[in-house]
Amino acid sequence: MGFALFILATLVCGCAPSISTSDAESKKSQPISVKTVAVESTELERTTSQPATVHPFYQAEIQAKVSGYVEEVKVDIGDAVQKNDVLATLSIPEMDKQKEILNARINRSKALETQARAGVELAKADVVSAQAKLVQAKSEMNRVEASLAAAEAEFKRTQDLVERQSLAPRVLDEVRKKRDSELAALETVKSAIHSAEAEVTVAQAQQTSAEADLRVAEEDTKITRSELEELQVMIDYGVLKAPFAGVVTARSIDPGDLVQSQKSNDGHALFVVSQIQKVRVRIPVPEEDAIRINKGDKVTLSFPFYQNEPAITGSVSRLSQMLDSQTGTMLVEADFDNPDGKLLPGMFGQATINLSTKVAANTLPARAVRFTEAGEAYVYVLREDNTVTVTDVETGYDNGHTIEIVSGVNAGQTVIDAHRERFRNDQQVTVLQD
Repeated sequence: MGFALFILATLVCGCAPSISTSDAESKKSQPISVKTVAVESTELERTTSQPATVHPFYQAEIQAKVSGYVEEVKVDIGDAVQKNDVLATLSIPEMDKQKEILNARINRSKALETQARAGVELAKADVVSAQAKLVQAKSEMNRVEASLAAAEAEFKRTQDLVERQSLAPRVLDEVRKKRDSELAALETVKSAIHSAEAEVTVAQAQQTSAEADLRVAEEDTKITRSELEELQVMIDYGVLKAPFAGVVTARSIDPGDLVQSQKSNDGHALFVVSQIQKVRVRIPVPEEDAIRINKGDKVTLSFPFYQNEPAITGSVSRLSQMLDSQTGTMLVEADFDNPDGKLLPGMFGQATINLSTKVAANTLPARAVRFTEAGEAYVYVLREDNTVTVTDVETGYDNGHTIEIVSGVNAGQTVIDAHRERFRNDQQVTVLQD
């Protein structure tokens, strides 16, 4: 029984190969049916996907301009602040004392001003008095000159009468004495005029000196006031304020701390204020894509932890217009409104930029391009007689659906579309019609 089954099995197995071989050869001799696709020349809209980091729209590190003790801290991390809100105040005792001294100097200078102003008024009065004396002396001179002229005329008339012996000589002596007296009076008046003129000159000089003293006192007051204003500016630096509306994202001081001025502080920030109601996303773009980016290009942000939420879209706001010598990338920034604080500074994600510059290129569907294990691309070009040519191609931009063919085939050429078979050169195929 066992032997009979063995013989039966042998017969069955022996006849099966002849049938399978015949079918395989028949099947192999028939051309494989394929679908084709043509190389198209199209305007290709490129995109570039690059890492992106979120930054505050503005960020300021608040440091101290002056040294002092922290008197009061008014904010903490996470607090929202408006422009010019007080963050902290510093106590600066030595500057307060300097302010007292300068105020005292100003009071002294103002007293000296008052004294100098009084001296000017007194000098002006002396000038007026001296000028009045000069006027009086000149008036007296006019009177004396008139009297002298009368005496001189009388002397000549009397002398003529005496010479004609109409009068006694003694009368001439009397007239001469009178004339001489008037001459002496004239000299006295002239001396008085010279003295009055000298007094006017002295009084005017004293007025000039008093006015100069007043100007010196006024300038001293002005200088001291300027010193006080400068000191007040330094004291005001002891009140640390927010430079713009934002959020306090760092604080490193407590009440009672000794804060050093910025020069001796090695750049240590006391507070960091960040504006995050609006953020800027920085994207380093490689050289080959940087030349095609323009302001206004659409930007789509994605983050690994926001996968189930709607895409965050914006546009390119600014370009650095230069390549980083170390990375070969150009910095691109896009601004995004962030009213709900969803985008936190420091977040790392991916940005896809739709480049507005379109490029004419030969393209094929991604499914029609094959790759070797070494990553080299090739396609199955179909000749007019429906035979295959295995052709190496150089690929360019790939968006996952369409691949740019830089070289290897030309627009209009037909290639085999997606197929599981591997074809060889000169292999005959049958083209399926759509």
